[in-house]
Amino acid sequence: MAPLMTLSCLALISAVVQGYAIPNMNQPSERATADRNAKVLILGGGVAGIIAVRTLHEQGINNVVIIEAWDELGRRLKSTTFVGKTVELGANWVQGTQTGNGPKNPILSLVEKHKVKTMPSNTTGSITTYDHTGAVDFLDTFYSSAEAYENLTATAGGRVSRNLVDLTSRAAFNLLGIRPQDARSKATEYYHFDWEYAQKLDQTSAIASSWANNYTFNANEGGFSAENLLSIEQRGFKTFIQEEAMSFLKPEQIRLESLVKNISWSHSGVNVTLDNGESLIGDYAICTFSLGVLQNDDVKFIPSLPVYKQESIASTTMGTYTKIFMHFPYKFWFDTQMGLYADPVHGTYPVWQKFDHEAILPGSKVMVATVTGDFSERIESLTDEQVKQEVMSVLAAMYPNITVPAPLEFMFPRWHSDPLYCGSYSNWPPSFVQQHHDNLRANVGRLYFAGEATSQKYFGEL
Repeated sequence: MAPLMTLSCLALISAVVQGYAIPNMNQPSERATADRNAKVLILGGGVAGIIAVRTLHEQGINNVVIIEAWDELGRRLKSTTFVGKTVELGANWVQGTQTGNGPKNPILSLVEKHKVKTMPSNTTGSITTYDHTGAVDFLDTFYSSAEAYENLTATAGGRVSRNLVDLTSRAAFNLLGIRPQDARSKATEYYHFDWEYAQKLDQTSAIASSWANNYTFNANEGGFSAENLLSIEQRGFKTFIQEEAMSFLKPEQIRLESLVKNISWSHSGVNVTLDNGESLIGDYAICTFSLGVLQNDDVKFIPSLPVYKQESIASTTMGTYTKIFMHFPYKFWFDTQMGLYADPVHGTYPVWQKFDHEAILPGSKVMVATVTGDFSERIESLTDEQVKQEVMSVLAAMYPNITVPAPLEFMFPRWHSDPLYCGSYSNWPPSFVQQHHDNLRANVGRLYFAGEATSQKYFGEL
């Protein structure tokens, strides 16, 4: 492990990525100690990048430049206008807040600091259920599934300490005797699991998913709380990180609309080439690109990343979470906050959310459906009109006794297809290997890595 060097830029960067990076085996034994004038390039202007700049700023290191491809900071905190109102295409919730005097979610601290409006999101206590015959009450199945998931996280969360081998989350469920057979039980399982991790149980590590759940929601396991807060901020959820950035960043430290194409790294510095041919040279750099971008070939590393680093990047997966926004001429749907549809085909438009809510977008006549994982990737290959037709067929099944009106407006993002994201957030596949995660976080020369994928506790979060 890299030793702590007081006030060195190297140590500060290591702190930013939540621990001490594992050095390249070929790295020189002597570490170059950087002073406060070291130039640091931050690649990516999302939460990780901005907090990295803040961490350095708090230690008096201000020769820092943040490089962002979009025209604003925030990255996956991405909002747009729909029916004249701000809606969130990406991150939307503060998941886990605080229990008593226990640990407080740092996102909540920023949300409160910058007065971002939220509302309690009752995703389990305010829900209406449907299947292909229309509205049908299977809440008993729904709550049994929730209990089964809690049993899974309690069981799998401790497997590493007992030196047991990781399993798929599906296998872990099977060991607990939980084997959903019908559309309703499969839909409730989707709601509690797929909707959270953006991938299916057989694609997901039982150990890692349990850690992510426990460290977020379970106060007894060191988590925050079971509460979810939904952003209803018309400035956009991104306000909390943009306002935070403006409290310490100077205009000359921000490079927007700057697309990174090549990253040349060494033990003496980092050279970043933009798509316009411009080169930016830093003594250090912190790469906060999404896992999906790292798995793509749009950004070239020179020299190529070490094999152990490439393996760690390849060993993890990127899930996709897609919200489908619909504006109808009139309201015809449930009065609860959420709706759940059980289709015979897994993942077929199962989760529905009422945005025409007194605290969200009152009177807007907007409803949102969510799909994830392979189904998200599938609909990205279709036209908007084709997806709209599929959605309408599901609504016709949910409401067989009325004529469902065609939406006046229809929109959804294509996170998987966007080369600046290549998905929504990371997910650990089965056969979780701690060394892979350590290597994912490890620096190569003076190039460091940060972002949600590098967090063992909070992967899949901001």
